[in-house]
Amino acid sequence: MQMAMARSSSGLAYPERFYAAASYAGFDGSHNSTTTVSSKFQNDTALLLYALYQQATIGPCNVPKPSSWKAVEQSKWKSWQGLENMASTEAMRLFVKILEEDDPSWYSRASNSISESVTDTQVNHYSDEHVIENGNSFPDTKTISTENGTLVETQDKDVVSEDVGSVAVYDQWITPPITGQLPKARYEHGAAIVQDKMYIYGGNHNGRYLNDLHVLDLRSWSWYKVNFKAENEPQEGQSPAKLTPCAGHSLIPWENKLLSIAGHTKDPSETIQVKVFDLQSCTWSTLKTYGKAPISRGGQSVTLVGTSLVIFGGQDAKRSLLNDLHILDLETMTWDEIDAIGVSPSPRSDHAAAVHAERYLLIFGGGSHATCFNDLHVLDLQTMEWTRPAQQGEIPTPRAGHAGVTVGENWFIVGGGDNKTGVSETAVLNMSTLGWSVVTSVQGRVPLASEGLSLVLSSYNGEDILVSFGGYNGHYSNEVNVLKPSHKSTLESKIAETPVPDSVSAIHNITNPTRDVDSEFEGGHEGKIREIVMDNMDQGSTKSRGEGTSEHLLATLKAEREELNSSLSKEKLQTLHLKQELTDAETRNTDLYKELQSVRGQLATDQSRCFKLEVDVAELRQKLQNMEALQKELELLQRQKAASEHALNANHRQGSGGVWGWLAGTPDSGNQEEDDA
Repeated sequence: MQMAMARSSSGLAYPERFYAAASYAGFDGSHNSTTTVSSKFQNDTALLLYALYQQATIGPCNVPKPSSWKAVEQSKWKSWQGLENMASTEAMRLFVKILEEDDPSWYSRASNSISESVTDTQVNHYSDEHVIENGNSFPDTKTISTENGTLVETQDKDVVSEDVGSVAVYDQWITPPITGQLPKARYEHGAAIVQDKMYIYGGNHNGRYLNDLHVLDLRSWSWYKVNFKAENEPQEGQSPAKLTPCAGHSLIPWENKLLSIAGHTKDPSETIQVKVFDLQSCTWSTLKTYGKAPISRGGQSVTLVGTSLVIFGGQDAKRSLLNDLHILDLETMTWDEIDAIGVSPSPRSDHAAAVHAERYLLIFGGGSHATCFNDLHVLDLQTMEWTRPAQQGEIPTPRAGHAGVTVGENWFIVGGGDNKTGVSETAVLNMSTLGWSVVTSVQGRVPLASEGLSLVLSSYNGEDILVSFGGYNGHYSNEVNVLKPSHKSTLESKIAETPVPDSVSAIHNITNPTRDVDSEFEGGHEGKIREIVMDNMDQGSTKSRGEGTSEHLLATLKAEREELNSSLSKEKLQTLHLKQELTDAETRNTDLYKELQSVRGQLATDQSRCFKLEVDVAELRQKLQNMEALQKELELLQRQKAASEHALNANHRQGSGGVWGWLAGTPDSGNQEEDDA
């Protein structure tokens, strides 16, 4: 079967995407290209890009080691030599990935000067008619897509019909060959992955709510319908479920079970209902919860964080928009309404939510009755504080009804609409840098550009895949589309390789496994350190050399893994110590603050007493001054009294002497004076 590849103007397949990235980064083959690259990137990034470019265009490093006095050339040689026998296609993919992480919007800025057709002037031997990826060749063919399960030929849709295992091009949507009983076309359904199977439950078709359950086996790509029943003798904490048709609900995998939370129904209940489907007994039941359950709703987001479900927003039975926040503890089945601080997102429904680092809840987009949003809000689940950080890169247009899934630290957003048209771009947000970029784009009215579709993350042949289903863009869809992202995660493959159907050309070469492991951890003052460990085997090597290289690489990886685990354990231990020290410091700070407050209170009391004493002293000084004045006045009166008494005594003695003198015959002094005269 030939592969259809009609490219839109917003994306390039490999190797053209690599050459466009290399040209943008400054690798033009000239002698001054290294200087140009060094001016754009940090030293370590520039060295890695140089090594990957050399590996992709020339191959493994076979040049002699430069002299030790040529420090720059020696660093470049070591970086290239460290890639060993990495395949050129893998070097191309890593080159583009690192560039996108360092500059998420590189393609949009370079698109004006990059032609869609890249001439074959590079060192690799790519013909004009074939693209070679990981040893696989793809001739040019036409594009096909499906609407409502019917194949329709198109000329402008960037969707490829091909077997998943045979596709080597990353970041390209394909339509895998599907067998079995197709589910009814629908949107606003629930989707979940459990043990290599995608479960689809409920949804909306022509305005009617559904309650059927279908399974797509991701190993055989075959649909089948699950015949279920209500549990006659439910377990403790459960009750028989009346399986009411619903849409706008959330389907969450939990302990080999499926949890269906909330959703719009014809006869809504007062509060949110949590229904559980047992995958072993194929029975539905309703979980008994405790605490104050939220009011019933649909279009909300439900995010699994550890052992808790975080529910935000939605639309209630009266079509009123909500922005409340609730948490359901799955261990105790207890509801808790959260009164977060900060500015919460405006009331909305049909938004997307994701969790990063098991701590931060991200809310993107959604809609109200009149408008759609493209804002990004972050809730710190430890402090319960909302923030609205600045977004970087190619910020997506406003939308609602989109779907999202995380691959490592990358959050993929697919579909949605703005009440006018469907969104054609597949966007990705780096949740660490909050930088947006466009992965690919589709054209035409295809299910990927519709509202109410579902998106899940699985793995196939050891690589991550995104699987979308359904949606509505004027037509209801039951189409399955698959994308193999170049962004990697730690998701381990659980899907064994299966034979390719005879009707499909199996061109995937499994003898050349290529793997890259992204490991990152935080420690000390160094911040985030990302190590990309690349394990590659040269397909052209002999069997004995391949086995020896594989064993050597395996031993190296094990040693590096043990070293990383040891470092991580030390960092965790140091973090615990720092947290304990921080707790102790906070406790001491609290005690000191209390003591300070007590001292301040005592000081205020003492100051008040001092003021009163100063007032008393002033009053006493005034009284003392008054007493001194009175004392002086008293002394003056006493002197005046003494003088008066003295004069009185003198007069009295004088009078007494005249009488006695007369009696004694002594003449009066006055008469004597007269006689003398």
